Amino acid sequence: MTDSVFIHNLSFLASIGVLDWEKNIQQKLELDVELMTDIRPAAAREDLKLTLDYAAISQRLIATAQAQHHDLLETLVEKLAQLLLEEFNTSQVTLTLRKPDAVPSATSVGVRITRPLNTPAQALRV
Repeated sequence: MTDSVFIHNLSFLASIGVLDWEKNIQQKLELDVELMTDIRPAAAREDLKLTLDYAAISQRLIATAQAQHHDLLETLVEKLAQLLLEEFNTSQVTLTLRKPDAVPSATSVGVRITRPLNTPAQALRV
């Protein structure tokens, strides 16, 4: 399957970072999401219930990221991938999570992961 639904540059504030001062503020994060799915049933019936609702996905990702402090981008991105695989009809997710203000001389820094459904990473329960 080569179909995907994507969200590019989802921007939000969240509490993230290992330094003491970072634990008391919110910082800007940017997220790119690609979810592998079969869009043919939704396209044939023009039915949103048969595809991935990117508005609902965006809301769920932001709520999860803002629900608690995370020290590492790696922890948060794994948690978001697990959520997508468990709650939405996707066989694989690719996420890129950026922290644009982390390194002054860089546009942004971050991590990118790809996780298929039913992998050991899902069992981590981060």
